[in-house]
Amino acid sequence: MELWDIYDENKQPTGRTMRRNDWHMKPGEFHLTVLGVIARPDGTFLITKRVMTKAWAPGLWEVSGGAAQAGESSWEAVRREVREETGLDVSKADGGYLFTYRRINPDEGDNYFVDVYRFVMDVKDEDLHLQEAETDGYMFATLDEIKAFAAEGKFLHYDSIKKAFEM
Repeated sequence: MELWDIYDENKQPTGRTMRRNDWHMKPGEFHLTVLGVIARPDGTFLITKRVMTKAWAPGLWEVSGGAAQAGESSWEAVRREVREETGLDVSKADGGYLFTYRRINPDEGDNYFVDVYRFVMDVKDEDLHLQEAETDGYMFATLDEIKAFAAEGKFLHYDSIKKAFEM
């Protein structure tokens, strides 16, 4: 059973945990997620397509990420998530943490912080080893292609993370 740490509204750990996807958070309680934007020196970005069997947002494009597990730092979580989903090791890549945004969903009981990272790596097709349970393809997209997917409602979180692509 996967556990997540519960944080207060100031992003401080409360010392309590919750079960993964157990959406019964109280007002002022949050969990932590991470996103890792992979930029190549040529100005393109690695984006992946969610498998159609996902309960939420199947078939949409995104960057690698997910929830931090209990006891795991944001940095540890982003390294793990990117490695699990793409096979890439970002630990020695240029870049790193950029910013955090907060999402409050009282009707769903799902409040969370998102730590956004950007890594610059010279990634080639043969470097990728996609997690089949999570991803159904990838592309190295230009900013204009990502913006077009976002305009069509086919790219997750774009409005919240767009500055990570534009830096």
